[in-house]
Amino acid sequence: MPKVTLTEICREINNWFERGIYPGNYTISSGEIELAGSNIKLLAGQYFRIKGSVLNDGVYQYPCKGLKDEEFKGFLCAMAIPPDVINLSEEINLWCNKYSEIINSPYQSESFKGYTYTRSTQNGSGSADALTWQMQFRSRLNKWRKL
Repeated sequence: MPKVTLTEICREINNWFERGIYPGNYTISSGEIELAGSNIKLLAGQYFRIKGSVLNDGVYQYPCKGLKDEEFKGFLCAMAIPPDVINLSEEINLWCNKYSEIINSPYQSESFKGYTYTRSTQNGSGSADALTWQMQFRSRLNKWRKL
């Protein structure tokens, strides 16, 4: 199962923990974003968001390598993601890895040799909605959720 990214988590809770939004023309070359000459200052280890890019929209940790080279007019957003959210993202990924076979299974219930298996559902009501990380961690993510 692919890793659940901070981009997905921030999108899910509609909270980007932004501490500064910097519109401008940006260049990514050799896989790195060029900040020289811009008014944005990021600390080593700080998270930031690229918005308005064709190839690199998302959340990254500064300094980052491996971005796709491009020039774009958009926004860089300095972020201050709480350590508890970072820790929870790691827990979400551990949970996803542990239950990846069940999460990816197309079956809600199975029966063989007298054994019956029913896949977990969102609210235990027997609905056909499969259990997801969003459902499993909803209550713990809610304190950071923005409407």
